[in-house]
Parts: sequence; structure tokens; C-alpha cells
Amino acid sequence: MWNNFQRFKTSAKVLSNVLITASIMTPPDIPRDLTIVAPPKFCGQCGSANIAQQVPVDDNRLRLVCNACTHIHYVNPKNVVGTIPIWENKVLLCRRAISPRYGKWTLPAGFMENGETIEEGASRETAEEANARVNLLQLYAVYSLPHISQVYMLFRAQLLDLNFSAGAESLDVRLFEEHEIPWDELAFLTVRESLTAYFSDLKAGNFLPRVHAIAPMPKK
Repeated sequence: MWNNFQRFKTSAKVLSNVLITASIMTPPDIPRDLTIVAPPKFCGQCGSANIAQQVPVDDNRLRLVCNACTHIHYVNPKNVVGTIPIWENKVLLCRRAISPRYGKWTLPAGFMENGETIEEGASRETAEEANARVNLLQLYAVYSLPHISQVYMLFRAQLLDLNFSAGAESLDVRLFEEHEIPWDELAFLTVRESLTAYFSDLKAGNFLPRVHAIAPMPKK
């Protein structure tokens, strides 16, 4: 199972005919340094600052472990949910009013909140960033970004009406046909991947969900 990942079993109602890109997976018995954006400075159990990376007993990965009380601080990937809102042959994009990528165009998406489903989170983010109401049609893209420990889940969604506007985190919100997309002004690779796939499938008349990993952007 730790060679090329060939198969992905999931609900046929959600991900039928899934297009999957094979990838090499690292065996779990090879410890790797943790990539943590903001590691804890103090133990949440005892308050000690004596926290270090080590492989706990009966584990096979590096974890953040408190040397004072042995509490293990598990740090897991963040889930990002959102939509590809469509109206006829157009896609709704938001121009970001926050960092990172201030002023760049993106799909409405953001981190899941506790206590909500991925469907609820995607609809909420669309409402918050674009004041838009949508009908979720299909879980269209699942992207793994292991270099930043995030997983993106984007739904293809039908706008219910044209009563949208810029939310608190957006400078502008517009509908774009494919030839109007500001490709050089897109905020993230996940947005480019999703739009490229969507318009390709639109021409083919068959929308195949995508499940694959996205590598970091090359440094200039």
C-alpha cells in the first residue's frame, strides 16, 4: 500500500468516476520533521515550555511531546472548503481584501469551523466572501497540499440568483467567462487547477472530480 497509490474507494454518490493522480507515499515508519506554522510554546496540559520533537512509544512519526508531563500535542492538517460558483458558462471569483495574496482573485473558500459539515462550510464561506447563495452540485476537487499540511475540498455549485456582492474579506466579486479569467492575477495554485479543470470539463460536457496533490509553487 506504500507504493504508487492506484485506487481510491469512496461513495459512488459523491465521487463516481473520480480522476485520481497516482503519487508516491512515504511509509509511516520513516520519521519526518514536522512542518508546523505556529507550534505551541507551552504545553497545554501542564504549562511547561519544554516541548520537543520526538517519536513517542508505540508511534512511528515525530510528534511534539512535552518532556515534563509526556503529553503529546497532535498537529493535524487543516481542511479548507469552498465552491466553484457557476452561472451559465461563467464562474464567480472574489478579489481578496486580506493577506496573503491581497488583491488577487480566488474562489470563495476558507477553513472549516468546528461542528459543521464540509457542505455547510462551503456554503458558509461562499456567503461570507461573496454574499452568494448556492446549490451544491458535486464535490469536484480534493487537493492535498502536504507542504503546508492542508486539504482543499471544493464543490461545483450553482448560483441561485445574481444577488451577490463583496463580503468583508473581498474587494470585488465578479462573474467571468473563461477568456475573461485574470489568470496572471489568481491567488493560489488550487484556484488555477480548479478553473482549468472546470472549463475543460465544461467543453467536454462531463464533470470528473479531481483528487490529487499539489506541489508548492517554484520560487522565483
